[in-house]
Amino acid sequence: MIVSCGEALVDLVPRQDGESYAARPGGSPANVAAGLGRLGVEVALLARIADDGFGRLLRAHLTDSRVDLSIAVRADEPTTLAVVTLGAQGAAEYAFYVEGSADGAWRPDQLPPELPGSACCVHVSGSLALAVPAMGDTLESLLLRERARRTLTLDPNLRPRLARDPALLRARLDRWIGLVDLVKVSSDDLAWLTPSEPVETVAARWRERGPALVVVTRGAAGVHALGPDGPIDLPARQVRVADTVGAGDAFMSGLLAALFRDDRLARDRLATIPVDTLTAALTYAQRVAALTCTRVGAEPPWRHEMDAEPARWSGH
Repeated sequence: MIVSCGEALVDLVPRQDGESYAARPGGSPANVAAGLGRLGVEVALLARIADDGFGRLLRAHLTDSRVDLSIAVRADEPTTLAVVTLGAQGAAEYAFYVEGSADGAWRPDQLPPELPGSACCVHVSGSLALAVPAMGDTLESLLLRERARRTLTLDPNLRPRLARDPALLRARLDRWIGLVDLVKVSSDDLAWLTPSEPVETVAARWRERGPALVVVTRGAAGVHALGPDGPIDLPARQVRVADTVGAGDAFMSGLLAALFRDDRLARDRLATIPVDTLTAALTYAQRVAALTCTRVGAEPPWRHEMDAEPARWSGH
């Protein structure tokens, strides 16, 4: 099992009329969990899910996507909201409403004393956790607790506008990089963190901190990865984009699913992954993300969809 940790929120996505919004399940860790469940990987979500109408929407969506919610916390606070603005080529920007919400009230004593015994990997998204102190403190305590027992993976998925003190966000991210075994980061995140450095330089520096694998998604420029046998660069997949909501999360779920099926999520096996196995996993993750981009909202594909037309996704 993989355990995904962090927020489960509702995205308010603009409708075509430009005057109203559709409520869609979202939140990076929840999206990753839904993507894994749909790809046939056993997954649990550790999140605080409200008991309001939006919370029921989230629970139904996650359950339908085959996500185990047995360790999710039932929150008294309302569901966190993200209002989405779509720019050119469907690029998504977010305004978050966290204060007083389920994700603004995380506490370490609400963590389950034990994760499921079958959990081999803990995935954390930094999106809200790196910016919201209470949430960050709670998930950092989880990472420290579980590091000796399980593989840890991270997607910073930065939301710097949420951070009252960007220096604290950077410091927490720096600590987390030193704890985890795999980091997936977007070039947009790196443009904010280290605007003057090539992504290859940052990936190499981060890998020296401890992760066995650092992956940089670069949108239309493709993917750069640095593993034990050196760098890999893959071109982007060309598709008709509806929007990019959830694309990075879909890539993450595809990457974790591929590594899980190849029995590479154990720490020692991730640290010795061959180039061909890593390339295949990255290619699969690109396919998952590409198909998600053809749909409105964070709607990752099911495994049968990925298996049905492999030839369709064999080109660039």
